[in-house]
Amino acid sequence: MKPQCTTDVNRRISRWEHEAVLDALEKRINQAPEMMKVRRETVEHPFGTLKLWMGYTHFQMRTLDKVSAEMSLHVLAYNLKRVMNIMGTAALIEALKA
Repeated sequence: MKPQCTTDVNRRISRWEHEAVLDALEKRINQAPEMMKVRRETVEHPFGTLKLWMGYTHFQMRTLDKVSAEMSLHVLAYNLKRVMNIMGTAALIEALKA
């Protein structure tokens, strides 16, 4: 690819060490674009809702373990809110007692 980008001898072109993973993902998406439609319909909405709840900000914690815990709490709150909207609060409390 270098001849397409530059003719200079000293210019360097580098790729991220995991660039092959992104290339494989792009190839898979291009082979089945309808899958992205399904993903947008099922996955993107909850993440958008969580992002809105977080105030469009970054995570409050640092390090992967703490960020993972923070995200888990957001997902738990989202799921509980959905259950309360679908089943109702009384039914959820009864189910938790059982």
